[in-house]
Amino acid sequence: MINLADFSVIRPDPGLLIWTSIIFLLFWVLIGKFAFKPIANALRTREDSIRDALASADNARSEMENLQSKNEELIDMAREERSKILKEAKDTKDQIVNEAKVKAKEEAALVITNAMNEIEAQKKSAIEEVKNSVGDIALEIAEKVIQKELKGDKENEKFVQTLIDEIELS
Repeated sequence: MINLADFSVIRPDPGLLIWTSIIFLLFWVLIGKFAFKPIANALRTREDSIRDALASADNARSEMENLQSKNEELIDMAREERSKILKEAKDTKDQIVNEAKVKAKEEAALVITNAMNEIEAQKKSAIEEVKNSVGDIALEIAEKVIQKELKGDKENEKFVQTLIDEIELS
């Protein structure tokens, strides 16, 4: 049996030292095989997944930057297109307004010309009517005066008839 008096922690027994070393190595091999390898594999797998996640995040960030720059380009293009459309609309509006002004001026000039022609025609008609009326009145007066003066004189009646015919031709 073991004598406890001979046992000392500071001075171990060589057999104990050998058995302890063997058990430790066996324990180390078993732990290495059943615990360290799965733990190392799990850590390696986790490290790979973290590395992949970081790479995916970098890719996503670069895609977001690309999309953001494309989005800004599209916004700039939309602004330019809007400005172009507004300018074209303004030019079209100005052109339509100018055309309407020109057409209105032409129509006004036509209306004025037609009115002037109508006024001139009515003026000529009125003057002609007044001339005819004055001529008729003058003839009636002259006829009455001459009839009174020339009753019974055939030669004077012929002269008056000639004058009447000349006046009607004018």
